[in-house]
Amino acid sequence: MTAMTDTLLLALDSCDMLLIDGLHASDFWLEEDEADLHIECMDGRTLKHWVFTPAQVEAATFDTTLHCWTLTGDSGEHRLECLGAFGGDNDEGDEHADA
Repeated sequence: MTAMTDTLLLALDSCDMLLIDGLHASDFWLEEDEADLHIECMDGRTLKHWVFTPAQVEAATFDTTLHCWTLTGDSGEHRLECLGAFGGDNDEGDEHADA
């Protein structure tokens, strides 16, 4: 869960997936040269791509009621929710297979 004292940049650094306007996006990155935030996701068969400048990311505000960030870009206002992912390994399964 993102605390309201965090910045969006810090929240992005610690999350594995985003919801942008209700769409799951696991592909997001900051460009090294420009520091622009890029977000991509598939909506059916359509690839959607958003780009936000460092100033737009810095101006994002956290909505404590909705538990998401409000981010305004060139294409309008967007809602971002930072999510963590669960992962697992298959190492334990091998130990139990011999029993």
